[in-house]
Amino acid sequence: MPRILLIDDDVALCELLTEYLVGEGFTVQAVHDGTQGEAAAVAEDWDAVILDVMLPGMNGFDVLKRIKPKTSAPVLMLTARGEDTDTVLGLELGADDYVAKPASPRVLVARLRALLRRHGDEGAAGVLRVGDLTLDEGSRRVTVGGADVVLTGAEFNLLAILVRHAGHVVPRDVLAEDGLGRALQAFDRRIETHMAQIRRKLGPLPDGTPRIQTVRGSGYQYVSR
Repeated sequence: MPRILLIDDDVALCELLTEYLVGEGFTVQAVHDGTQGEAAAVAEDWDAVILDVMLPGMNGFDVLKRIKPKTSAPVLMLTARGEDTDTVLGLELGADDYVAKPASPRVLVARLRALLRRHGDEGAAGVLRVGDLTLDEGSRRVTVGGADVVLTGAEFNLLAILVRHAGHVVPRDVLAEDGLGRALQAFDRRIETHMAQIRRKLGPLPDGTPRIQTVRGSGYQYVSR
């Protein structure tokens, strides 16, 4: 899954975008000021950075100038609608693309995917095969025995994690954080609900064995055969 760093001081917007991006197959980390954003951008390898112009601590332009020499990740700037000077300055400083705020999550995802395609990151996602199941992380397509299986974004994310670790137990908290973008809460049944839907859609293995096993007290495992 492409790893995205989101730098924006609007916490509510970050939560909204994170939920939407995770549902579209991205892994997201959000930070809320320029100083933290700079540190996070150079501390890890990201597939892309989404960077707001107006930030406390250090504005987005200064963050951009500092991180560009240190990271190869493409940067998508969030600029104020109608502020052409912000857009031009961001592009001149090395931003790879921009989206004017307020932007719909759908528009942001479309621009982000296009940006990743241009940089070849998303296209590097692999094709995973376990038995009669094939999962293409790039096109987000799943087939069983050659037949397409239609999954929601969250279901695809969870299945991809299990298939990448086929034969091994994946803890529920890892599935929640990496697959859904949220930590588990008390009495949280989201993982169980999604797993029930995934099992129903995939069906059992050819010998009748369930593809996904529940390991009580631990998590879930995709059967490797």
